[in-house]
Amino acid sequence: MTAIRATRTSFAILAAGLTATALTACGTNSGTSTTSAAGGASSSAGTTSAATDTASSGGGSAAGGKIALLLPESKTTRYESFDRPLFEAAVKADCADCEVLYSNADQDAAKQQQQAEAALTQGAKVLVLDAVDGKSAQTIVANAKSQGVKVIAYDRFVAGSDYYISFDNKKVGELQGTGLVDALKAAGKTSGDIVMINGSPTDANAADFKAGAHSVLDKSGYKIAAEYDTPDWSPDKAQAWMESQLSAVKSGLVGVYAANDGTAGGAIAALKGGGVSPLPPVTGQDAELAAIQRILAGDQALTIYKAIKPEAEGAAQAAIALATGQTPATSADKEGVPATLLEPIVVTKDNIMDTIIKDGFYKAADICTGDYASACTAAGIK
Repeated sequence: MTAIRATRTSFAILAAGLTATALTACGTNSGTSTTSAAGGASSSAGTTSAATDTASSGGGSAAGGKIALLLPESKTTRYESFDRPLFEAAVKADCADCEVLYSNADQDAAKQQQQAEAALTQGAKVLVLDAVDGKSAQTIVANAKSQGVKVIAYDRFVAGSDYYISFDNKKVGELQGTGLVDALKAAGKTSGDIVMINGSPTDANAADFKAGAHSVLDKSGYKIAAEYDTPDWSPDKAQAWMESQLSAVKSGLVGVYAANDGTAGGAIAALKGGGVSPLPPVTGQDAELAAIQRILAGDQALTIYKAIKPEAEGAAQAAIALATGQTPATSADKEGVPATLLEPIVVTKDNIMDTIIKDGFYKAADICTGDYASACTAAGIK
């Protein structure tokens, strides 16, 4: 609960500062529109008369303009289910004269480059960029800056950005590593082999998760028997790699570090398919619905809950501030880039009610379906 309060407190400070500047610039809300940054169909969510009237009467300064939201992929359920709608709703709530240009790169760095160029051509004032490839995305940042356009690195860090909002990603890895060690000790396993299934080698965050996990696991007394960086965060590739390792590690395997819930699902499928029983503790990240259900069923030990709502809303407020010539509030610095870093939270069977359900991330009815109803009852999920 301390971590939850810390997250909310840091966001409250961020939101208070950003909302003040954004509302000064944009006036009251009457709606926004969302358009494909690649030039596709647009869907109107209202008009912009309120902000225009406020500005013309001296109640606000510059109009908001266009903000591009560039997300990296759709295999991870969070992006389309949470990040996009939460970001768009936050922009709509606080800037009537802002338009969101949305694109998803489908894990294709070249496609994301094209989407960014399209957004710039359409007149975006700010790019909110969740990069497919952090290194190649520096070209997107440089191109935007050459045109006077600000860039927010969203969730994944990109060097040279104007602002960064995410979580303390090394801490995420540390929490995963610590959670795995705690689960092993609770199961009476004081030694044995661990395999590590890391994230995409092109994702800067994955490197931080990996470093954080190693800082714990390397001195834990357990042996890292095999390790894999999963291209594109692909659950299928994680599963295939785990299957390929089973003959070598099965006899001594006591735990699996999986960097997110997708790779965890792939690893668990491989373990079950290979006849590993009982399953060793497996970590995860993102608090995906399937992962929460696996935790309740005993197939996955833990996930990391990164409250997407404050992250998406904080990015929206920062984008509005930058689009209107203001300076976003910050609480940290990442390689010289002003940043806000939120607090990740470990979720196990014991605190599902006090975290994701209390925050409204999921409802009990979403989780406790079919085969999981009895597990929910046993865990006090209601």
